[in-house]
Amino acid sequence: MAKPTAVVDYQICDPKKCSEDGKCPAIKKCKHKALQQEAKGEAPAVFGLCMGCSTCVTACPLKAIRLI
Repeated sequence: MAKPTAVVDYQICDPKKCSEDGKCPAIKKCKHKALQQEAKGEAPAVFGLCMGCSTCVTACPLKAIRLI
């Protein structure tokens, strides 16, 4: 069975609502650097480094990240 991985719901995600600097708070918490953001204010993307630890899920104030 595959380990869970994080996915971002881009219809809910809006980093501009989460922090004054536009940087996704879940990115700041991900110790595996699995989430990356191209520019401030843009939604993050999940890369193959996700370990399924759910730290980003709990760090997202809009509940736009979940594990599948």
